[in-house]
Amino acid sequence: MTLSPAVELFVALQRVLPKIWLSRTIGRVAESRRPWLKNMLIRAAISHFNINFDEAASTELADYENFNAFFTRALREGARPIHAAPEAIVSPADGIISQFGEIDDGELIQAKGVHYSAAQLLGCDASAEHYRGGEFATVYLSPRDYHRVHMPCDGKLVRSRYIPGELFSVNEKTATGLANLFVRNERLVCEFDSERGPFALVLVGAMLVAGIETVWGGDEQPGPGAVRERDHSAENHTFARGDEIGRFKFGSTVIALFPDDRLDWLNIIEPGCAVLMGEQIASEER
Repeated sequence: MTLSPAVELFVALQRVLPKIWLSRTIGRVAESRRPWLKNMLIRAAISHFNINFDEAASTELADYENFNAFFTRALREGARPIHAAPEAIVSPADGIISQFGEIDDGELIQAKGVHYSAAQLLGCDASAEHYRGGEFATVYLSPRDYHRVHMPCDGKLVRSRYIPGELFSVNEKTATGLANLFVRNERLVCEFDSERGPFALVLVGAMLVAGIETVWGGDEQPGPGAVRERDHSAENHTFARGDEIGRFKFGSTVIALFPDDRLDWLNIIEPGCAVLMGEQIASEER
């Protein structure tokens, strides 16, 4: 695949940048409670990224203790209705469907002509076998989007796996120009069980993402080099479709994986289409 000079330069610059240090440093700034600093950052973000602040649960800057609290803000009631059809699979996040479709021979599509391994993404060969011949959808969250992650369908958390890694940008240029992007980056694998079988959500970190949090574990970054797998099967972490499970402290990506012969994608879903959390993207075969 031939890349443009601009894409090659963008990826090359990321290779030499101290991405983890830069992301953690920006994260510390984003946690500052100094009113003048956090208010300046919030106003700048709203203006620069064209964020729709009117749909936030609170539009008072004083209600946000720091920039991260603003970036992971809740929305007002009714801002994201959850599709009610029993068979509906809904988008787990606001963003762009960058890719979707069949997991062919254990591989997912990263970009046109670029593939990666489900086993490497999940960090577990046995888990990946559930999804051989299954379906996936990748949702890219830009900085302007709502940054909480929700359930695409009902399920119970049975396992989570934090996998340390790089923090490359996950935007379209990097996805096109850098092989194995999503298996290089830091990520949190969340495995669920449901009445119709297993499914997984993978929350992928990215450059300038100050952290990934979950409703069951809080901050999910134990430190560099430490793979952490946790068995949640004895715990009662049961969620309904549309329930919040986590949040990103900046833009990033969520990848949903489902088993074989389970989904029918809506005709309107295609790479590059915008979705809102709670909108139907597929139907489960019943």
